[in-house]
Amino acid sequence: MRARWHPSDPQDRTAAGDSMRQVIADLSASRIREVANAGLGRSDVLAFWFGESDEVTPMSVRDAAVTSIEAGETFYAHNLGLPALREALAGYLSSLHRPVGADRIAVTSSGVSALMLAQQALVDAGDEVVVVVPVWPNLTAQPAILGARVRRVSLRAGAGAWRLDMDELLAAVTPATRVLVLNAPNNPTGWTLTRAEQQVILDHCRRTGTWIVSDEVYERLYYPDAVPLPGQVVCAPSFLDLADPEDRLVVVHSFSKSFLMTGWRLGNLVAPAPLIEQLGKLIEFNTSCTPVFVQRAGLAALADAPVSVPALQARLRVCRDTLVGALQAVPRVEVATPPGAMYAFLRIEGETDSLALAKRLVTEHGLGLAPGTAFGDEAEGWLRWCFASRQPQRLLQGVERLARALAL
Repeated sequence: MRARWHPSDPQDRTAAGDSMRQVIADLSASRIREVANAGLGRSDVLAFWFGESDEVTPMSVRDAAVTSIEAGETFYAHNLGLPALREALAGYLSSLHRPVGADRIAVTSSGVSALMLAQQALVDAGDEVVVVVPVWPNLTAQPAILGARVRRVSLRAGAGAWRLDMDELLAAVTPATRVLVLNAPNNPTGWTLTRAEQQVILDHCRRTGTWIVSDEVYERLYYPDAVPLPGQVVCAPSFLDLADPEDRLVVVHSFSKSFLMTGWRLGNLVAPAPLIEQLGKLIEFNTSCTPVFVQRAGLAALADAPVSVPALQARLRVCRDTLVGALQAVPRVEVATPPGAMYAFLRIEGETDSLALAKRLVTEHGLGLAPGTAFGDEAEGWLRWCFASRQPQRLLQGVERLARALAL
């Protein structure tokens, strides 16, 4: 009979190992939450640690969910999502990229779930998965949880900006590579792939037979050098601009960032239609379906997108420029202007332990930032600052606290 591990006996490694997979036991707790816990309950802390705006979801989106609940839409839905939402997503994505049919779209209970579903569908234990890092830790942990061998290819930092060594990436992706995982615009660095780079990567993965899983949840949080004209649609380069419907490509999106819906847990993915058919089974075994009232909220968000998204883009551009300009004036701080996402990624001369520094900033100076080490060893010594704030002045207050801390 298998030994059962009791949580009150943490020293009994044999029993614990017998009842839990080691890869799960070895997962690191969130270092961002470790810093946030250090400031728990303090109203004086300026918190910029989590990857979300401090704006609430628009009222029209909230009203759509309330109307759905009041109408009694509290039952199961189709595994792949409401047909109306899949069609609306197809129209929305087709307006940004090459045509995307609803049969290539699955609605998921968050972008996180979409990413995990993609890995579950594609990766067997022992498969090789290449991930471009630093990156949000879920993207390296998910294939590892499934028993894959994760190979990391790091972006290179110079003058605060991060760039991809294409030769290094292409050398790492071989016919033995089952999946290549990319996140661009990138969390935490703001790095963004160019369309030319995407074409090179797509052509190479076609030759090696490698699947691409592209996390593009920040595609609408993109800031080209020229300020957009009124009515101009702004979107980061996407593999959907280049790929054919049958390419080995999964693109993941989320309603969290550009629709201000982090707490709703609503995402979607685009993949070849035959894979989508199979994903319905995986969704059944993971979450069964996405709540109907959440999907109704998503429909309202898409309807508002032509107005709401450009307005958010404009606000975040102001926030980005306000924060980065102020940080660049602080001695010892190295930071570049990110072309995408919602983060300034900075490092401070002489500081090498980002977790200790982040804890010190929150406990002694009331400034909450995310430690770079939360995104992998490649980002040690850096700090991530989320600039998605309703009030740019709040960002300047944070910079003042950082400057005072560094002057001591």
